[in-house]
Amino acid sequence: MFFSLFALAFILGGCSVSPPKQPDDLCAIFFEKDDWYDAAVDMNEEYGVPIHVPMAMMYQESSFKAQAQPPKDYILFGLIPWGRVSSAYGYSQAKTMTWEDYINATGNSGADRDDFADAIDFMGWFITQSHRINGVSKWDAYAQYLNYHEGWGGYKRQTYNKKRWLVGVANKVKARSLKYAGQLKQCEDELNRGWFMKLFF
Repeated sequence: MFFSLFALAFILGGCSVSPPKQPDDLCAIFFEKDDWYDAAVDMNEEYGVPIHVPMAMMYQESSFKAQAQPPKDYILFGLIPWGRVSSAYGYSQAKTMTWEDYINATGNSGADRDDFADAIDFMGWFITQSHRINGVSKWDAYAQYLNYHEGWGGYKRQTYNKKRWLVGVANKVKARSLKYAGQLKQCEDELNRGWFMKLFF
């Protein structure tokens, strides 16, 4: 019994479900959660999406919380809770229908929105679709976030122009992505050495 509880605690402790301690520092995030870096590298190799862009978007969407959800909706003058304002969930805050589109397109049938590796793979896929559909550079965190928030059709219709607050948020995502890019450049060699060693040990 003791062994089972110890093993369970060890497994849960190693799942990296808690948010990173220093979310403003991408190097610190990846040194703390090296499995996240592995997943981010896999995403980059699969889609050619620079790591700092989806990481900045993910910070904005969920603050790296595995089970993040939008606020509850209320009816009858705000007295009775009535579900959530949307079906968004997890690290990427992907909505249920979009997540299902991703699964159907990639065949990743076991993907979970509260699994970091699946969430960043989803974001790599979405960013790639935004590039294909709307011609947005995979490096353009500003326009990619507007696609992410408004959808591909909404971005084409420029619905964001009626949402000054959203444009402001997209600029924050852009600034964070540039900050993350600079940080990653400083520690990427060290992170890659750690990643390389895992291949042999």
